[in-house]
Amino acid sequence: MEHKKVANFTEEKDVLNTKTEVKTVPVAEPAVLGLIGLAVAALVLASADLKLASNVEKSLMIPWILMFGAIAQFIAGVMEFKRNNVFGATVFSVYAMTMFSIALTLFINNSTIVSKGDITYYAYGLIGILIFSLIATMASLMTNKILFGILIAVDLAVAFLIPHYLYEISAQPAGVFLLLTSVLSFYGAAAIILNTMAGKNILPLGKAIWTPK
Repeated sequence: MEHKKVANFTEEKDVLNTKTEVKTVPVAEPAVLGLIGLAVAALVLASADLKLASNVEKSLMIPWILMFGAIAQFIAGVMEFKRNNVFGATVFSVYAMTMFSIALTLFINNSTIVSKGDITYYAYGLIGILIFSLIATMASLMTNKILFGILIAVDLAVAFLIPHYLYEISAQPAGVFLLLTSVLSFYGAAAIILNTMAGKNILPLGKAIWTPK
């Protein structure tokens, strides 16, 4: 009996000392999805601001803003969290929430059920986004030149949209920078996917502008 007790105690001790190995599942680079989402949504928004499309049915922009600008970037943000990339995760997630807000604002303001309201609140929301975007732009100095250029274009687009909604100034300057955002985002997505597939640099992204010491 005494021998059995000692054996049981030894087995329990071994169980307690057993280490569980958690295998990390590799996650593919999500930046391509996020950049494509941003590129398509920015292109659609630019078409309205540059008057390349009719402003009568702005609600038709919602599916593109929702699916690409919001959901695609949100998925990319969640995947970046799994990769422990705080910069990519935060930027993609915040811009996804911005696109969700834009889509919902368009839906409410163009709905026949809800009467049109004061859209000034939209401008103050954009002020908050601009503050975050400026912080992200500073951080992007430590990434690459294309990403820095995208964030600069976003900053300027948002900066020109704020007076448009506050003082009814033309939105065309914002449209120009949204178009630039789209072009740079398409380029960034192409560079990442081609460079990854080829295993070498085909399209350059540019080295970091700032490397803290």
